[in-house]
Amino acid sequence: MGATYERLLRRAGHRVVRAASRVEGMRLLESLRPWLVISDLRLPDGDGLDIIRAAHKLDLPPAVIAITAFSSRQVRQSALDAGASAFLAKPFGIAELSSLVEDLIWRREGPDRGVDRVLG
Repeated sequence: MGATYERLLRRAGHRVVRAASRVEGMRLLESLRPWLVISDLRLPDGDGLDIIRAAHKLDLPPAVIAITAFSSRQVRQSALDAGASAFLAKPFGIAELSSLVEDLIWRREGPDRGVDRVLG
């Protein structure tokens, strides 16, 4: 997730932890147990679908937003089949991401949610 999106989420009051690779993302997923994961499907060291599948297998699975610049119907369906809650094709607007994040967190926690944890 780009620095712009990270800044946007922080300004909205979310705690953001950024992983630079698939390996780091998998490690953080296990240790932090986030409420929301935003994963690019193409990572420098592997497939973002691995992170989505791992998140989906957690005892309390987080909502997952899959993002990619290489979108197709098949790619979208693969992400959803792996357990993604939503899919965004790059480029997408800041407002679109913000609205989707708020909607997913609201669905999970309701309007009186506490501190949000976002792994991107």
